[in-house]
Amino acid sequence: MQLGTRWTAREEPPKAVPEVLHAQIAAVEEALNPDGLSAPAPRWTLTFLEGRPVAELDTGVVVTQDAAGEVVVRYDEGDEFA
Repeated sequence: MQLGTRWTAREEPPKAVPEVLHAQIAAVEEALNPDGLSAPAPRWTLTFLEGRPVAELDTGVVVTQDAAGEVVVRYDEGDEFA
């Protein structure tokens, strides 16, 4: 069993975050625009789905590793309410 964790964007990822995700997590964080309004930094949540790591930022950006071992970055629109 693998447990997930949470951490704040632009901080060092915890040891539980697989090294294979680090470069793409850093790239996502580099693209974040500070708003200048002292808003708190978004937080990452690491979980594991079918044994593969899934890092999701509060903004909806997801960094994961697919079944072939490739790192994939996507945006999860979540459940939209009409």
